[in-house]
Amino acid sequence: MAKTFRCPSCARLNKVRPDKLASSPKCGHCKTDLNTTGAPMYVSDQELTRLLKSSPVPVLVDFYADWCGPCRSLGPHLDNLGRNHAGELMVVKVDTQQDQQHAGMLGVQGIPALFLYKNGRVVDKATGMAPLAFWERMVAPHL
Repeated sequence: MAKTFRCPSCARLNKVRPDKLASSPKCGHCKTDLNTTGAPMYVSDQELTRLLKSSPVPVLVDFYADWCGPCRSLGPHLDNLGRNHAGELMVVKVDTQQDQQHAGMLGVQGIPALFLYKNGRVVDKATGMAPLAFWERMVAPHL
């Protein structure tokens, strides 16, 4: 089954067969090398809107700020989560200091605030710092 990766250059979604992951796949649109590690990607409100409308895989959105200690502490857990499910889950980060539209629409009042989307709809949410096992349990039913 093909895995889905977002191009770091043009933001297009690309399906990659598992047997092609080792051969440095490129974006089908702009030919940029795809990052297939699953590491979280930073997106703007506008990019998030497009991603949520088109992603065939669940998207975990971390609303954070650089000054937030718990947000920084959560970072390695989200990095591990994304890498554990590379191509089957997208983990993205939205800086609430720069991009406030989605956080405002969702009523985010404290950070870190995480929202899990599937087929463009929120299917789960959580706030605050938690261990990796918590986030694994959160996403497991939706993969």
